[in-house]
Amino acid sequence: MSLDTRPRQRRKETRPQELLDAALELFVEKGFAATRSEEVARRAGVSKGTLYLYYPSKEELFKAVVRQKLSQLIAEGQDMVGSFEGPTSALLRTLVRIWWERFGNTPAAGIHKVVIAEVRNFPELAQFYADEVIAPADRLFSSTVERGIARGEFRALPVHDVAHALMAPMIFMALHRHSFGACPVHGVDLDPAAVLNTQLDLVLRGLETRP
Repeated sequence: MSLDTRPRQRRKETRPQELLDAALELFVEKGFAATRSEEVARRAGVSKGTLYLYYPSKEELFKAVVRQKLSQLIAEGQDMVGSFEGPTSALLRTLVRIWWERFGNTPAAGIHKVVIAEVRNFPELAQFYADEVIAPADRLFSSTVERGIARGEFRALPVHDVAHALMAPMIFMALHRHSFGACPVHGVDLDPAAVLNTQLDLVLRGLETRP
């Protein structure tokens, strides 16, 4: 291979990621409905035809973003539940910390804002998100709670209800990051990591068994 072809080859290999990064930025900035495919291509520095070679529609582009930023993270969390050796309270803290570091405290957290604001108008994407994110996340946290119950660490409570009680503050902090947290508004300052830790303390005191 000649030297002058290598940069082009490297660009071709990184192009899908460049397209996903551009799509995420625009979806969060403008919303799903208002984002046009040609805008994504232009921001990524490619032609619209090149975009369609990788992602044949805006819907497929959105799905690819969700799979990369959320589905993969949830799957890794599920693997962790199966291999974790410490107490379940420590497992929960680890799951929440990793979620915040790799998703909640990143631009990708804006996906929650896009979904909540627009998914009602896109039934096919709503079903995709339910299958790809909501159901797996429920399984992840439900199985974690079941682990604690089975080990005698947690009281026997409805695991799916507990799972949603654990996830709700995480979604709220992600939404805050891309709403009031992004505006120069004077008010109560929130430290998202501290809020999530406090929420876990409250939940764990209700979950944990007592002597």
